[in-house]
Amino acid sequence: MPIIVNLDVMLARRKRMLKELADQTGLTPQNLSILKTGRARAIRFTTLAAICRALDCQPGDLLEHAADADSPTESDEE
Repeated sequence: MPIIVNLDVMLARRKRMLKELADQTGLTPQNLSILKTGRARAIRFTTLAAICRALDCQPGDLLEHAADADSPTESDEE
């Protein structure tokens, strides 16, 4: 998957537990766990905003784009 979720990294940086984040955001620990493990297929902006608010971070701190091995690079397209 070309999008990497760094929720576990941000939780560690903020010295927070998943259960604590769930309590602060109103999200279930199960849904946060799905995000944390990278098994999520989508995320709502409201969910992303709630997590960012609780962890005092930006969406770019949580989400990262990784090059997909199947996608052509700019040099391949020339």
